Amino acid sequence: MLNRRKMLQGMATGVGAAFGASLLPGHELWASPGLTTTPKRVIFFMQNQGFDPETCIPEGMKRSGSLAKAKLPEPISPLEPYKDRLHIINGLHGLHTSPSHSAFFGALGGYRGSDGVPPSAATVDYELSNILPETMLPHLCIGMDSIENMKTKPTIATLSASGAGQPIFMHSNPNHLYQMLYGGISSGEIRRRHEARSNVFNQIEKLAAAEGHALPTSDQQRYGQYVQGFRDVNGLRDRLETVSDHLRKFAPEVDSRYTNPEFETDWHDVLLDLGISSLTSGVTNTLTIGSGRGEIFGAWKGLGVEQQGHNLGHMEQPGNPIWIKIRQYNSRMLVRIMEALDAVPEGSGTMMDHTLIVYTSNNADSQHTSGANWPVMLLGNFDGAFKTGCFTQLDGKRPINALYATILQAAGQNCERFNMNEKLAQKFDSGVGPIKELLA
Repeated sequence: MLNRRKMLQGMATGVGAAFGASLLPGHELWASPGLTTTPKRVIFFMQNQGFDPETCIPEGMKRSGSLAKAKLPEPISPLEPYKDRLHIINGLHGLHTSPSHSAFFGALGGYRGSDGVPPSAATVDYELSNILPETMLPHLCIGMDSIENMKTKPTIATLSASGAGQPIFMHSNPNHLYQMLYGGISSGEIRRRHEARSNVFNQIEKLAAAEGHALPTSDQQRYGQYVQGFRDVNGLRDRLETVSDHLRKFAPEVDSRYTNPEFETDWHDVLLDLGISSLTSGVTNTLTIGSGRGEIFGAWKGLGVEQQGHNLGHMEQPGNPIWIKIRQYNSRMLVRIMEALDAVPEGSGTMMDHTLIVYTSNNADSQHTSGANWPVMLLGNFDGAFKTGCFTQLDGKRPINALYATILQAAGQNCERFNMNEKLAQKFDSGVGPIKELLA
């Protein structure tokens, strides 16, 4: 029997996951057959606690060059067979973002961020979701953490935003996310929970819309966002049900990892499955993955790592067996994404041919950092836009904003600077426009 009280307790955070992303009515799935437009998609994978350059730059490589004859460091060794699709970038900076512990929204926004500080502008992942071909769910965020944190806070907003003061929530409970995406095509208990939540959501939307008019004018805008969140969730559910036959081909199989995870990595793995399925089905074309959810926590007991949280950031990463396990786990996740997208034909190639994966940290190179160096790995060439199979060493004078402007230009938007005015650029950016060394 469904516990109505528990279900209601979880809805306040669950509905918040829709805020900041307009769920567009009437849009078709871009993976559907018969379409002539070749879509693009972007995936951001943000690991907390920093990304030490020694864990990704081949030994002895001091200058830009080909990776063909280089051996990748042990932490990213699972990517060795995919070197021809890899571009390692060193020498960007994020000095202006104050990234110590985490830049939070500033990591993808390219502005000053801090714990508890709301976003000051939209982040690059959201901006891309507006440029890329429209999908039913323009932007999906998933967050991986300790099992305790994922259960007590199934949604959290720390990395993505649709504008100033408008955070986008990430999903951390795979059961809730599965119900949202595939509840309408499920059976048994999943279907019953989906229908029960849907009925309650419909009732709350009607009640909330009616009651909001009685609020003071100063509160009506905020309350209106709350009401819109329910409308978005209900609208998405209805639209997904109209393409149920298509979705059945992509829905992951539900197993004990969802309902009875032994380790937090069980939930990490199935969250990734759901993220991949949302891409391959065409439900979304922008996916943001927060490993550690943009904060200083995180756990990987399923890898045999007993230490967790803040202490992990105080460990040296190069040569550290703990960080080798975590980084290799991440690299295997990147491989899973690439292999899944490679398996879906698209245009004259596959989905991966038109995809860009951006792997970095919301902490630049270490947990306690000035942001003077912000290593990044790109996978895929984004329909031929980016160089691959190479290492690029930059001079440390261009910010992460310049990388984001480069990606936005490759996606079709004319962007000379991203979230950086001329006054700020005079201090923190030696150039303007895209980073030419990255483009094919």
